[in-house]
Amino acid sequence: MNFIRTDISDVVIIEPTVHGDDRGYFVETFRTDKLEEFLGFKVNFCQDNESKSSKGVLRGLHYQLFPKAQTKLVRVIQGKVLDVAVDIRKGSPTFGEHVAVELSSENKRQLFVPRGFAHAFVVLEDDTVFAYKVDNYYSPENDRGILFNDEALNIDWILKNEELNLSAKDKLQPLLSETNELFEYGVNYYE
Repeated sequence: MNFIRTDISDVVIIEPTVHGDDRGYFVETFRTDKLEEFLGFKVNFCQDNESKSSKGVLRGLHYQLFPKAQTKLVRVIQGKVLDVAVDIRKGSPTFGEHVAVELSSENKRQLFVPRGFAHAFVVLEDDTVFAYKVDNYYSPENDRGILFNDEALNIDWILKNEELNLSAKDKLQPLLSETNELFEYGVNYYE
């Protein structure tokens, strides 16, 4: 596995080693020991989630408040997405900035999204299957979001607005500047 720090160093791209031949391929998609060695701290994933979506579906920007904050390790099993993590740690030198990475069944890349980040993805191909691990269970009372097209975030979703398909909830999320329920930079949310 190859671990690559992005422009926001806490967000990490993981490139697994693919062993292929004329019969197909084999790949290790997750290794606790290698991930923790790279990160320098433990992440206890407790749940796997999966969704199937058509082209244009945009899910996010979502996060959960501490103590139910979630780390996510995301990947695409079939199809292609643009995956986005936004730094929502007040006081961070990269507050409000984002990382956008194409994840696909072809490139087999994964994205590690730590606590303190809002997460979203837009589906770029029909019948895309998106899978992810989380280290905390879903908590409706701690569930929060930020409006996907907040101009201050300057996210290029690749598709045109009229091609996007969002839930009613995601269309009504507040702007980043309108929410004070965020994280603080420098706080260890893993203890």
